[in-house]
This record gives sequence, structure tokens and C-alpha cells, in this order.
Amino acid sequence: MRSIFWRLVLLAGFTVLAVMLFLPSTPLSKRLPSFWVNNIPKIVLGLDLQGGMHLVLSVDQNKAIENHTGRLAGSVEDSLKKKEIPYGTVTREGISSIAVTFPDEKAKGQITQLMTDEFGVFTAPSAQDGRLVFNLDEKEVQRLKDWSLSQGLETIRNRIDKFGVSEPVIQKQGENEIVVQLPGLKDPERAIQLIGKTAVLEFRLLDDSMDPNTALNTGAPIGSEVVYQQAVNKETGTVEKIPYLVKKDALLTGDSLADARVAVDSQYNEPYVALTFDSNGARIFERVTSQNVGKRLAIVLDGNVHSAPQIREAIAGGRAQITGGFSYEEATDLAIILRAGALPAPVNIVQNVTVGPTLGQDSINAGIKAGLLGAVFVLIFMLIYYRLSGLIADFAIFLNIVMLLGAMAWLNSTLTLPGIAGIVLTIGMGVDANVLMFERIKEELRAGRTPRSAVNAGYDHAWWTVIDSHVTTLITAAVLFQFGSGPIKGFAVTLSIGILINLFTSLVGTKVAFDIQNDKFRVKKLSI
Repeated sequence: MRSIFWRLVLLAGFTVLAVMLFLPSTPLSKRLPSFWVNNIPKIVLGLDLQGGMHLVLSVDQNKAIENHTGRLAGSVEDSLKKKEIPYGTVTREGISSIAVTFPDEKAKGQITQLMTDEFGVFTAPSAQDGRLVFNLDEKEVQRLKDWSLSQGLETIRNRIDKFGVSEPVIQKQGENEIVVQLPGLKDPERAIQLIGKTAVLEFRLLDDSMDPNTALNTGAPIGSEVVYQQAVNKETGTVEKIPYLVKKDALLTGDSLADARVAVDSQYNEPYVALTFDSNGARIFERVTSQNVGKRLAIVLDGNVHSAPQIREAIAGGRAQITGGFSYEEATDLAIILRAGALPAPVNIVQNVTVGPTLGQDSINAGIKAGLLGAVFVLIFMLIYYRLSGLIADFAIFLNIVMLLGAMAWLNSTLTLPGIAGIVLTIGMGVDANVLMFERIKEELRAGRTPRSAVNAGYDHAWWTVIDSHVTTLITAAVLFQFGSGPIKGFAVTLSIGILINLFTSLVGTKVAFDIQNDKFRVKKLSI
């Protein structure tokens, strides 16, 4: 009897705990004390149940390689100057090649040796027409592709975390795609702008040697290019494109940012983005401004000039600001993007599906209806076929569902439509386990055993069969979780938790009910 008592206490304790965990996730949460609701994790509805946005983004990995090769070209030129090696020009060619012109054979050998010693990611060069062409090796190209996808995923995750979407799904898909699911999103257009902006921030000097309009007609000088400022005319609402002739080389980039926040101009009452550089960026910014007093410094974000103020004096302290007639929301989004970091390469939206809340409610209703109907039919069958023992099995299945929902709330799981299917399948697994044990008990009773010994023998003999069926299903669920996408993972999570709980309720919950019949009521015949 002591064993029965402690098993009952264990069952009751887990049931009460599950109910306490699950209730804050139900409509009853409005009637519960705030300390209970606010401090308990909740089940989160997935994209298919509450609506939201599903995006598939393609990362332009070739652009990432191209950008990296361009930066390497700048580093190569700096090294050649530092080593005082004669050279003509250093330019990027194609996606993954650097061309260096040389004046003579001696310089050719020195350049080749420098590239071997300091830049070991290039293959042996090919010489043609006074030029050495270095190509990135295949391993480095593949590393850059993998890095661009991983870094893009982390950058997007950081942006969305700051955007404040609950339980987003952000994961890789294939070789160059990222899947983003944002349940419950209210402003999809703003999210697309936030996620897709590359956010390459550059500080570049204006080129005063030529008028921008002249450069458009005759071509920009070597080392410069025409970049536009897109400004909205507040009176007409039209977008005006203002050309600027700027140097191609960036004096400082967003990589040196330590912080970006929204502030409001006290004079014009307009929001702007206040930038703070890290220690290295602050030193560079002070050097750049001190060496270029009187010149104009363009602040370029994703190829668009936001402002081009004149440098009046050296700026120490590592602080700057981006203005541009922002709304407060635009300035906030820009600050989020800059804090989260630039994407390593542009991303293109391959698929954009918005699930409305009406469809989500339809999915919830359909899922609940299917689950309830399935459960009711199973419970009725067990009650009719196994009588009182069927009622015991039904009680165990009820405990299974309650504990499953409590466990999902405790783990802060996301419930999806496939997840509801996992719950229904768990009910089937629970019935299967009880059927195996009940049929074994019936065999023992037909063999002439007493109810007590028949129950004990039935559970002992069916034990390993039940374990085997549950473990094999658990392995399948683990594989689905490891290799499946968001909805499949939701199914795998509910199925895995349900299987583990089902083992407990089937082997402990129903057994204790039979033990109470045999020990306390000393039944002469089992209703089975």
C-alpha cells in the first residue's frame, strides 16, 4: 500500500504542476493572478495558427566573395606600399581575382613573394601583359560562401530580436537560402525593410575636381564615382535624386561602430541617428577629420548618400550623426540595422507569404476539432471494448494530454498545426500501449491466473514490447527534429514529449489503478 500511496502522490503532483503550467496559456489566464501569469512560460502559437509572415531569402554569395576580394585588394596595396615594392595598380577583376601591374621582373618576383607570404588564400598567379592575376583558391571561395550564409543568418536574427517579434523561426535552407517565419507580425512591409537592408555604412570624401553632372556626361575621374542622394520633397512628396561625386575608397566603415541610437535635434525637432565608434574607429575618424578640414564627408548607406556635411574641425571622441529627414520610425529602424551589423551580402526575397489571422483561426478550429473528434472516438472505443479497464486507460490518456500541454508550456514550445497532429498521434500511442497490456492480462486470466497475478504478469510480459514501440517512435521523432523544417520540428517536439509522458502514464498510471482494485477492493474478477 505504501508503494501505491507514493505512486498516487507522484501522479497527483505531476498533474497539478502540469495544470499550473498550462493554465496561463489558455483564455483563463485573464482570471488568474498576475504574478502567476507573468512568471510562467507559455505555449506560443506558430505561424500557421496565429498568422504572420513566411519569407525565403536568397543570399547573394557571389557579392560576398566580390566584396571580400575588393577588401583584399586594398590590403594588398597597403602591403606593397609598406614594403616599398614598385607596382602600377591593384584592382579586383571579376568575382574572385586580383590583378597587380608590375614595372619589371624584379618587382614581379617581389609581388609574387609578398602574396605567398602574407596572402596565402590565392593560387599561383598567371602573368600576362605586365600584370599578375591572383585567383582565390576553391577552399577559400567555399569558406566565404558558407560564412556569408551563416553571418547573414546571425545578422538577420539580431535584427529581428531587436524588432521584438515573439518566437521567430530563422534557419538555413539549402546552400544559399534563409527561411524566416514571424508569427503574429502586424507590419510586414516594415519587417521586409528591416530584414533586407544590407546596411553597408561608409564614410567617403567628396571629389571636388569635377561637377557631378559633368561626371555623369563625361565619366567620373579614376578613383571616384557618382552616388545619388534620394530625398523626399516634403511639399510635393516626390523623390528627388541628387548626384554626388565621391571617392570610391571608404575612409571608415560601419564595422567600427560601437553603438547607434535615435536622438532628436533640439533646433529642428527632427530625429537623427547618433553614431558612436569603437576605440579604433574613433582614432580613424579623428585622423580623417583632422586631415580633411574644409572638405565634405559623405555618409553613404547602401549606395545612397544620406548627408554630406563639411568638416570644419577635427572631431575627437568618436561621435557622428546621420541626418536625412527621417521619421522617428525610420530612424529607429536604421539604428537597429546599424547596431545589428551589416549583412555580408545582399539578400533577395524569393518567397513572401503572409498568413492572415483569419486563416490562422480557421487552422486552430480545424486542428482542435480533429483532435477532439479523434480523442472522443478512441475513448469511447476503449470504454466499450475494455469496460472498466478501458475507463482506466481513458483516465491515463487524459493525464497524458494534461502533462503534455504542461510540459510544452514549461519548455516555452511553439504549437503548430503539425504539433496538434503530434498530440493526436500521442493519444494513439497511449491507446496502443494499453491495448498491448490489456490483451496480455486477458491471456493470463484465460490461463487461470488470479486478477492480481494476471495484472502483474501482463505488465511484466508487455513491458519490453511497449518500451520497444515507444523507443523506435522516439528515434523517428529525433530524426524529424534534426533534419526537419519549422512545422516538422513542431510535430517532432510534441510527439517526443508525448511518448515520454505516455510511458509514465501507461506503466505507472494504469498499473496503480489495477493495484488499488486488487489490494484495497480485492476484486475476484477484472472488468476487462
